[in-house]
Amino acid sequence: MLNFNYDIPTKVFFGKGQISVLAEQIKHYGSKVLLVYGGGSIKKYGIYDIVTSILKENNIPYWELGGVDSNPRITSVRAGIKICRENSIDFILPVGGGSAIDCAKAIAIGFYSDSDPWYLITKQAESKNALPIGTVLTLAATGSEMNMNAVISNLDTIQKFVVFHPLIKPKFSILDPTYTFTVPAYHTAAGVADIMSHTLECYFGHVKDAYLVDKIAEAILLTCIKYGPVVVSEPENYEARANILWASSLALNGLLKYGKETGWCVHPMEHELSAYYDISHGAGLAVLTPNWMNYVLNDHTVDQISQYGINVWGLPAQEDKYSTANQAIALTREFFISIGLPTTLTEMGIPEEKLAVMAKSAVNGGTISSFRPLNAQDVLNIYLNSL
Repeated sequence: MLNFNYDIPTKVFFGKGQISVLAEQIKHYGSKVLLVYGGGSIKKYGIYDIVTSILKENNIPYWELGGVDSNPRITSVRAGIKICRENSIDFILPVGGGSAIDCAKAIAIGFYSDSDPWYLITKQAESKNALPIGTVLTLAATGSEMNMNAVISNLDTIQKFVVFHPLIKPKFSILDPTYTFTVPAYHTAAGVADIMSHTLECYFGHVKDAYLVDKIAEAILLTCIKYGPVVVSEPENYEARANILWASSLALNGLLKYGKETGWCVHPMEHELSAYYDISHGAGLAVLTPNWMNYVLNDHTVDQISQYGINVWGLPAQEDKYSTANQAIALTREFFISIGLPTTLTEMGIPEEKLAVMAKSAVNGGTISSFRPLNAQDVLNIYLNSL
């Protein structure tokens, strides 16, 4: 295993009724709140009323930034920063899924910067401070409730980038599985694909002696395979929702990279798709992941992909490791189909027209991944194989 420094500071309140700690936790960090949320589902299903009632009952003044898109825009970030500055807000509370949380994180880090927040996202400027945030999670998918990542889109430049900063790790996150009961089947399935993609991108790599971390990754994948179909078909199954919700947090809170070398590639490829076509991130990952695995399968990667087939999909060990690996890839694709996700870019309305441009942007003049490095032509080939 490689050396690592363990740092997962977010305090998690998991389970039914944990919203009861909200006011107490906010008061540890601030006194005036910006409430950040998306298209209105939290109002439709009553979570908004619960949160705002708690704030009012505890005399915590709050302002609102609603309407955050599923691929959060830099325009929403700018609007949030403006509200915070005009009202001396000192705490941000996103209520929703990864999009609301990512928007809140970008607002938090942009608050103290003199630069436009897009320059922070694109690493043309730095911020040395950030407003504290806490989260009330309503969707199992991105893991943003427990990490230092935020993904923001810019429609003017047709770009989608990830910003990483330790200051934007949430101070606390409230994870009540019942708050995910109302997530529609398609978005639930896309969330499962996102969790699996996070896990696979950490799982596959050249460090082969991180046994414990690999076993944790396999457990998360097995959890998705066991409970993914259940949360789609039985949305109010608490056991299934709870296990998927916790899998989401563990898949991208940093745990799976400790002691390993990780090289992300499917996510950068998908970010181009959703930057151009505003598709569901998880659905795009479901299309790309099996085609990526098939493309990178070679003599250097076959051991790990076949190991994935044996330990996760329960395939028998065979002398021909390529056969096992190919079966594992096929089962991955079939699983995504079984929970209602698309298998081709064509199904998602994405034509060949802009794929070459997106491929170049995905690698940004170099290569992505360390499992098998991919250049722009490689990425284009995977896109074309996904049509």
